[in-house]
Amino acid sequence: MTGHTQLAITPRDRFLQAAEKELIAFEHREREFLKRDREERAAKLQIPLDKFAAPN
Repeated sequence: MTGHTQLAITPRDRFLQAAEKELIAFEHREREFLKRDREERAAKLQIPLDKFAAPN
């Protein structure tokens, strides 16, 4: 019996890996955007951010 346990990567698998990578990157950019937006709105309204910090 051969020790080959990993299946060949199909085009669908490569597509899913690329899609997952893009989704992770998008989520990171979205979190950064929301953080900057929240900071800008707090500065405009003169609200201290530490008082209303969102839990991580």
